[in-house]
Amino acid sequence: MKRYLFIAAAFLGLSAFTFNNLWKNDPAHSQLGFTVTHLGINDVSGFFKDFTVSVESTKPDLSDAVVTLSAKATSIDTRIEARDNHLKSADFFDAEKFPEISFKSTGIKKAGKDAYKLSGDLTLHGITKPVVVDLLYKGKTQNPMSKKETIAFQVTGSIKRSDFKVGEKFPDGMVSDVVRIKADGEFAQ
Repeated sequence: MKRYLFIAAAFLGLSAFTFNNLWKNDPAHSQLGFTVTHLGINDVSGFFKDFTVSVESTKPDLSDAVVTLSAKATSIDTRIEARDNHLKSADFFDAEKFPEISFKSTGIKKAGKDAYKLSGDLTLHGITKPVVVDLLYKGKTQNPMSKKETIAFQVTGSIKRSDFKVGEKFPDGMVSDVVRIKADGEFAQ
């Protein structure tokens, strides 16, 4: 009996050093959105309907989290079909040639209570650039339906579409060069 207790204690002790969590977004409770300014006076927003995000960590406090995102450029939705088709065209995303938008984090730094700066490489329109976004940890709970532990994050930040050669024919006064990003996600293991 002592031998089994020793083995169990040793296993538990070793597992503390090999903690590994893989969290995947719940598509029904996650969104990936963006906003641009049109004609310098009005905000127009949209989102991507088809995307996946994972957060992987070896530390319980997620301080070493690696975040990966993949979104289908063809899933863009601004509520106006003609505009969506134009955004999918070679004038903007060229979704046929560049079907995937991706992000992989390269670092995470504490920036306050439940706040982090998330650094990573964003690939958009075939171009990869480093970006830094704000990540807010919104908490943890047990989902009463699935009984799974669930965590939530919000990401905000901005990029310049010109850095990725998106919509080069359209000047900043027509469609803002700055694209604001807001993503909200629930994640379960």
